[in-house]
Amino acid sequence: MPANPAAGERLEARRTLLGEGLEIRRALPNRHRRTVGAWCFLDHAGPADFAAGRGVNVGPHPHIGLQTFSWMIDGTIRHRDSLGFDQWIRPGQVNLMTAGRGIAHAEESPPDAPGRVQLAQLWIALPEAEADREPAFEHYPELPLLERGGFRVTLLAGEWSGERSPAAVHSPLIGLDLTTAGDARAGLPLRADFEHAVMVLEGAPEVAGERLDPGILLYLGQGREALEVAAQGAARLLLIGGEPVREEILIWWNFVARRREDIVQATRDWNEGRRFGEVRGARSARLVAPDVGEFRLGAGAA
Repeated sequence: MPANPAAGERLEARRTLLGEGLEIRRALPNRHRRTVGAWCFLDHAGPADFAAGRGVNVGPHPHIGLQTFSWMIDGTIRHRDSLGFDQWIRPGQVNLMTAGRGIAHAEESPPDAPGRVQLAQLWIALPEAEADREPAFEHYPELPLLERGGFRVTLLAGEWSGERSPAAVHSPLIGLDLTTAGDARAGLPLRADFEHAVMVLEGAPEVAGERLDPGILLYLGQGREALEVAAQGAARLLLIGGEPVREEILIWWNFVARRREDIVQATRDWNEGRRFGEVRGARSARLVAPDVGEFRLGAGAA
């Protein structure tokens, strides 16, 4: 817990690897907290430089019951999926893939040159009524931009301060990216019925009077109508929130479901080449789903 418990609950992200050796900080799911609103997964990759042929190279893999939400900060990544979409994502853009009943995709950095990468990848657990919907993919090259107290605020998802993100989500939620190159201070209006959390991506800003370093998720809970954020020098932070999820959600490997048998079936279908289709053109090897016998609540993703 922080020195000031009223500020919130500090949750340390665990370090893991994405694809071919790119280190990431995984803040959700966390052993102390698995969701913030419908946000059920949060990875921060980079900022990191990589040699030619390295970077993000994640081979074809499946998803069910969720939306993948990729927010690109530095560099470019190529998305390919089993619906046939082939889309580069660049800084300031979002790729939103709705898995529904099942989709597969691959994500790869440019193969022929060194580069730099930084991105946040999040998952949104679909409501039970939407969990088996048809899969879909959308690319959002432009998002609402606002200025608040020296911070440049990008509205990633939901509604905030009179603006609405174009990202087509299925739960009441909010996602904001705040960045500054120098000193900044702002009061951010919040919905009291939402729970919120903040993760610092760069710098060491103050959130609710607490200094935060990269790799710490500050869970703020419900009931807040405003949040004070401040920075002395360059900083970037991510605010997520939404209505708390009251139902039990199972998260295992790349799957989100309500029933264990749905995860067992999805694992079999993927490993036996059924249901999810083919991702054409990916240069990285197809991933194999691990033994579902190792299943436990909140287990992490590939």
